[in-house]
Amino acid sequence: MSLTSHWPLAGLRLTTPRLELRLPNPGELAALASLAAEGVHDPAVQPFAAAWTDVEPEQRARGVLQYHWRCWGEWRPEDWELSLVVLRDGVVVGTQSIGARNFAVLREVHTGSWLGRAHHGQGLGTEMRAAVLHLAFAGLDARHAVSGAFADNTASLGVSGKLGYREDGVEHHVVRGRDVVLRRLRLTSDRWREHRPVPVKIEGLPECLPWFGLG
Repeated sequence: MSLTSHWPLAGLRLTTPRLELRLPNPGELAALASLAAEGVHDPAVQPFAAAWTDVEPEQRARGVLQYHWRCWGEWRPEDWELSLVVLRDGVVVGTQSIGARNFAVLREVHTGSWLGRAHHGQGLGTEMRAAVLHLAFAGLDARHAVSGAFADNTASLGVSGKLGYREDGVEHHVVRGRDVVLRRLRLTSDRWREHRPVPVKIEGLPECLPWFGLG
């Protein structure tokens, strides 16, 4: 009996013209941890509200492993976080997550991602987020997707703009001892239909629907 018989999420795959997104196998998870250890952003800035990168490289790598294991171990249909490895030509380049609470009722998802620094500036951030948005809206019948980025994170805000998100207010966070403004963003299903920059293929979804809280 295969793993997907007990854990159908292992058979879920999203593909775009350049990328494949799926749950990582042990080797790919190790590669993702090593990528984090090498660095995912300019050390002079901190783009994450939870400053998980402000530690030594080995701690970053271990944190990536523990985060993925925690997502798997704590999965519940009413509270889930799907953290996918992103591969380009078989090489691990980053990770893209999508999650929700009480999705069956609220039909709202949130997303997050990072790429290894060597893979920045190639349009991959837009393509990988487009993949999970397709999963949310076309596959799971979501009504809203929310995201956020600090006001100086032009790369993330640019991705959101390309995909049709609109402003949804602000939040204040303390990062490295400073007050920083996070811009909240929201994408509706109608806006998503108008902003689909790349084709996306989904495999293995029907078996996973109960795991997302859907019948």
